[in-house]
Amino acid sequence: MEKGKLITKNQLKKDLEALGVKKGMTVMVHSSLKSVGRVIGGPVSVIMALEEAVGAEGNIVMPTQTEQLCDPSEYEGDLSEEEMRVIRNHLPVYHPDLTPTCYMGFIPETFRKQDGVFRSAHPHTSFAAWGKDAAYITENHGMDFALGEKSPLGKVYELDGRILLLGAPADSNSSLHLAEYRQENSFVKEKIWDVKVKQGEEEVWTTYRDINNDSDDFDRIFEDYRRDTSGVMEGKVGEAKSYLMPMREMVEYAVGWMNGNRE
Repeated sequence: MEKGKLITKNQLKKDLEALGVKKGMTVMVHSSLKSVGRVIGGPVSVIMALEEAVGAEGNIVMPTQTEQLCDPSEYEGDLSEEEMRVIRNHLPVYHPDLTPTCYMGFIPETFRKQDGVFRSAHPHTSFAAWGKDAAYITENHGMDFALGEKSPLGKVYELDGRILLLGAPADSNSSLHLAEYRQENSFVKEKIWDVKVKQGEEEVWTTYRDINNDSDDFDRIFEDYRRDTSGVMEGKVGEAKSYLMPMREMVEYAVGWMNGNRE
């Protein structure tokens, strides 16, 4: 571990409670373990602190997305047609219990393996959940429009959940994708995604419909929301500058923001 103050699970729990996390809350967590600092126990201690803070009546939810399972034509970089063919032929299908997260960080990758955690079935945009409503939050995550009303995001919105940016940047706030499906602007176009799935004993490529989500302006939405409302609670969790905010209010604000600012 790098030099710095040692941080315990109990300290993290106190910090979360000081930030506004309460028993019975449903919390969508975006996190950076590095930002939290020199935690004794690493991601396990962070996860335990979160779960103890909301208690058995609450829920912890994290994105566990798997961009590595996208069609190779979506990758950045130069792949030859032969390389893309080989990747398509040999790419494994999504296994909720086995497939690792991609670019989500150590905390969600550890969280999704925990006993009692449920993970949704979407092969590209899954979420993992622990707590009273974990099964409900993650069930029936359909292929089409995967971050919309019927997704785990929609369930957390319905449960009046909170968004926690635990040392994570504002553009990682996946809850704002829900606003993209509700906005009236023509900025968001429908997109057909290729995906490999299991059909019987075969693994085959198929497609699903979605929009071309874009998080490039999520940091601007956050800054404007923080300026215009009193909804953002700010504090340190360990060494991480962190923010807690109501999901419903922020998504509704983001819909208006997108209607007025996206072209």
